[in-house]
Amino acid sequence: MSLFDSFGRRITDLRISVTDRCNFRCVYCRSAKPENYREHEEILSWAELQRLARIFVRLGICKVRLTGGEPSVREGLEDYIRYLAGLGVQDLSMTTNGHLLRERCDALIAAGLRRVNISLDSLDPLKFEKITRTRSYDTVMRGIDKAMSTRLAPVKVNAVLVRGFNEDEVEAFALFARERGVIMRFIEFMPLDADRHWSRERMVSAAEVYQRIHAQWPLTQIPNERSETARRYRFADGKPGEIGLIAPVTESFCGHCSRIRLTADGKLRTCLFSQEDRDLRALLRAEASDVEIGDWVRAAVNEKEKGHRINEPGFAPPSRTMVFIGG
Repeated sequence: MSLFDSFGRRITDLRISVTDRCNFRCVYCRSAKPENYREHEEILSWAELQRLARIFVRLGICKVRLTGGEPSVREGLEDYIRYLAGLGVQDLSMTTNGHLLRERCDALIAAGLRRVNISLDSLDPLKFEKITRTRSYDTVMRGIDKAMSTRLAPVKVNAVLVRGFNEDEVEAFALFARERGVIMRFIEFMPLDADRHWSRERMVSAAEVYQRIHAQWPLTQIPNERSETARRYRFADGKPGEIGLIAPVTESFCGHCSRIRLTADGKLRTCLFSQEDRDLRALLRAEASDVEIGDWVRAAVNEKEKGHRINEPGFAPPSRTMVFIGG
């Protein structure tokens, strides 16, 4: 069984936000203002998340990435990963800030986690503190080292570049990839920050990143699947590590999108920049059958947006900011 939207795109990837809570307060994601988490009863229970996962897998979802907030702050994460693995999810990954990764890594792998993406927006401890509003740099680095010593290697390390914060570290990040053997991915800053400070001038384009790295260490492109969001490169001199460039603003990949998202409070989002939520939680709690929920998901996916419209006149930011969507 497969899911298709009205543009003929096959939907195989689901990102599940298991919590909106996070132990970081990154400037491009969460507001510095007082906490604004959802109440616990608004968040899907593990039983509800298990039921939805079972329905989605039956509909043809074969790739699942767990996100947040920070997924590792929710107790029971390993059990949910074990459940997903038992469903036969082929590609089971997690996006994390790495703060708890060192102590949880072995248990996550034993549960069935196959890949991990770690956010790291500066290699300067003081700048890291300014961006994340934490003092967790050393802890995150130990988490990366731990993951790289396991079957999760090579891990993906994600950096969101924001002009005025960390755009001067492009070459340092590339050297980090060469020295550590990680897959270093650069993500263009998107209008999803809680404080609404995004502007095109603060975004660092993937083209600029490529030019700067290629000038110092020539890059060779790696062929990739059409639905992959990142353009991938290896170092031409044979050094380990890899560079990935994700350019949702300047080089939209919407035409090959295979992804939908489930928020922690049970809303289905067919695009990161959707202007409306589709309420799955209400169906669950109204005791809808699996068949009814599956039909509802199919209808929602059929209305998936053609693209995010960031570069079109009249663009409006999505109805939710990043922390309430899931990475």
